[in-house]
Amino acid sequence: MKMLALFGLGSVFLRCAACAANDLLDRDIDKKVERTKSRPLASRALTPAQGFYFLVFQVLLWLGFLLQLNNRSIIMGASWLILAFSYPLMKRLTNWPQAYLGFTVSYGVLLGSSAVKESFDHAVLLPMYFAVVCWALVYDTIYAHQDQKDDFKAGVKSTAITFGDNTKYWLSGFGAACISSLVLTGYNAHLASPYYPFLAAAAGHLAWQVSTVDLSDESDCNRKFMSNKWFGAFVFG
Repeated sequence: MKMLALFGLGSVFLRCAACAANDLLDRDIDKKVERTKSRPLASRALTPAQGFYFLVFQVLLWLGFLLQLNNRSIIMGASWLILAFSYPLMKRLTNWPQAYLGFTVSYGVLLGSSAVKESFDHAVLLPMYFAVVCWALVYDTIYAHQDQKDDFKAGVKSTAITFGDNTKYWLSGFGAACISSLVLTGYNAHLASPYYPFLAAAAGHLAWQVSTVDLSDESDCNRKFMSNKWFGAFVFG
């Protein structure tokens, strides 16, 4: 329970730091996007210097969390910052920034195993890692559809723009790959049978998201994106 609480708190610190870095790097782009133009840095409610100070504070909190872990986990956690802070740049460099986000978020799978077990069971971790990448591709592509038109005008790249009218086909494939990988994870980890009904519920939720989301409706995209807390709850359960 101690480690679970630590990681819960640490995830808040890292997310805050990553969001601060994202808003700092994207403040000029955010001004051109209707949904993000009111963000503190884009609207100049805060100065870049203030944003930077907040970022440094969150990084220090994250490093404080890491110091509670073993040496290998400290190194892994510090290197995670490179992935988290470079993600905003991917929106300028690749049509698949959501995949990069998936690889970044999935790093927590490896860090958690290092901290708790001090080892890596590749038969369990690799399908779990891949599942999280595919899940991120689903929810963040839906999220990106909120800004598809503004992003295109601003020169920002995303899978929402890349997939276009074929988005739901891609999301269906990523969703199927995610659930299949989680089944393999459970099998290789010898998880008890209650895992699978919860996973079936998660699969149903993912299918509901993809089949019912109106990708032309910003509000519905946001609702479906936010609903992913239930997908996480089902899998965690």
